[in-house]
Parts: sequence; structure tokens; C-alpha cells
Amino acid sequence: MNVTDPIADMLTRIRNASSAGKETVSMPSTKVLAQIARVIGEEGYIEGYVIEDAKPQNILTITLKYGKNRAKTIKGIRRISKPGLRIYAAVNDLPRVLGGLGTAVISTSKGMMSDRDARKAGVGGEIIAYIW
Repeated sequence: MNVTDPIADMLTRIRNASSAGKETVSMPSTKVLAQIARVIGEEGYIEGYVIEDAKPQNILTITLKYGKNRAKTIKGIRRISKPGLRIYAAVNDLPRVLGGLGTAVISTSKGMMSDRDARKAGVGGEIIAYIW
């Protein structure tokens, strides 16, 4: 299957699996999708992720969080920068999602990172998605 926006496809799969109560969600893997999964995992929104070797393309499997005592379960995901309209922000203009309760995934010159890490590193970049 040829997908024109794999990041939006990934976010939609995570959103749908989360709302359906699934434990895991699988998708074709790319380096960018693995980096986004790493950032989401570091921020505590998912249990973890695994890249499985497969032919013709590797598979990225994300394990989602559920339960009453898990504070950071995914309640919403929104794609910001799209292939037809890229959204960039300088370090001083990086967004605060829900007043700091959510996370923005930023693609910077130093790699993919959360908005908090980008502020600490002093870099701006492309705003990929909001997660709360």
C-alpha cells in the first residue's frame, strides 16, 4: 500500500487503536516513524515500541498504555505540519500544548525531540504533531 503521508497514517493508527482499546498497533516502519515513537515513549505516552525485521519492509509495533494509575495515556493526537503546508517555529515560538500538559513533537537539526527538549537544546524546527 502506498501512503502519501506516513506520519499522519501512524498518528491515525495510534488514535484508532487507543480509542478501540487495543494493546498494540503495528505499521510499516521508517526511520522517522521510529524516532517519533521514541519521543512519544520518552514522554511516557506509550509503554514502548519494537521494530521487527520483515520483508519487504520492517514492522513498527507500538505497545499502548491503559489503566487508572497510568497518568499519561493518549487522549488526543493532532498532526500539525503536513506535506502541503509545513509549520516551523523558532526556539522562542515553540508551542505549549494544553498549557504544558501535552507534548509537541519537533523535528530539529539535532534530531526528533519533544518541545521541552528543544527548548533546553535551544533549537527550533518543524512542528510534527501535538499529543495530549
